[in-house]
Amino acid sequence: MMMREPPAPAVLPAASLLQLIWLASPALPVGGFSYSEGLESAIESAGVGSEAAVAAWLLDQLHITQARGDLAVVAQAVGAWRQGDMAHVKSLNDWVLHTRETSELRLQTEQMGRSLADWLRNQYQGDAARMPAVQALAALPPTYPVAFALAASGTEASVYDVLLAFAFGWAENMVQAALKSMALGQSAGQRILAKLAQAIPEAATYALALPDGERQAFSPMLAILSARHETQYSRLFRS
Repeated sequence: MMMREPPAPAVLPAASLLQLIWLASPALPVGGFSYSEGLESAIESAGVGSEAAVAAWLLDQLHITQARGDLAVVAQAVGAWRQGDMAHVKSLNDWVLHTRETSELRLQTEQMGRSLADWLRNQYQGDAARMPAVQALAALPPTYPVAFALAASGTEASVYDVLLAFAFGWAENMVQAALKSMALGQSAGQRILAKLAQAIPEAATYALALPDGERQAFSPMLAILSARHETQYSRLFRS
């Protein structure tokens, strides 16, 4: 498939830029810090035992699972929320739920989706224009990519910028999971994050160009490691 070029850079209003930074922050109270998405299990039993191996694992996860799955969902969901197309929103939300291959991965997207819906409800108390969408989100029940898309859809950011924010928030969480799971220092973590940041624009461009019918959720090794993590003897994370 021929990939489109990313949109030409535009000046993002300060309020919208700050909102995206806020949404991408690990400090956002949605619980992302408590999940490793199989990385802890990979460190334990799949030979992911060095800075280079962690970087390679996360880069593969960015391109194989994020760009082809969650990022593509966010790209479609932002437009659906902005157009008020709840049928499309629900279809995307159902796709995320149906493609979570283990109980831990499903727990993660459901818990983070609910927490972000609660955060949005708190943010938009008294906002008659925004609350109907937040209430519709809560009734789904929400998954995290669809909830994030709603949170970002109220900004003036392009869909491409929203994808950059989503992917960088994911990358920061995953690097922090690696630092907590093995003997990597902060400098190594920053080098890994730099590699991910360099790769994120390509992943976002790919996701932006991906039609609904071409999304994928095929990552068998990740699913196996996630299932193993459920009974891992010693662990820090919920996934």
